Amino acid sequence: MSETMPEAPAGAATAPEGAEPPEAAEGAFQAPQEPEPHPLGVVRTPTGNADVDAALERLADADELPTEGHVEVYEDAHGQLRGALEELDRRPGPPPPGPAAAAAPAPGPYRG
Repeated sequence: MSETMPEAPAGAATAPEGAEPPEAAEGAFQAPQEPEPHPLGVVRTPTGNADVDAALERLADADELPTEGHVEVYEDAHGQLRGALEELDRRPGPPPPGPAAAAAPAPGPYRG
């Protein structure tokens, strides 16, 4: 028995010296390789909003990246879309009705 390596139990199969380890043997299980990135062919229709269209174009970048790069693209596009929504909230809307609108007479039947 060696001090660095214990002996194999009696009857255990051992590889001959110089043989390839079992994981490198032909036909041994190997983890599947991730396929090369390729475009999905999703058609992006312009929305008419430049900020939203830019975010959608940013999503197209994920087509050329391996899977682990998708998160960064999705987070970036999400941030752009949030910014576009926040910008809509900042735009002034029509003025609120004032006292003059409440004092105006309601339209009635035509008397001509």
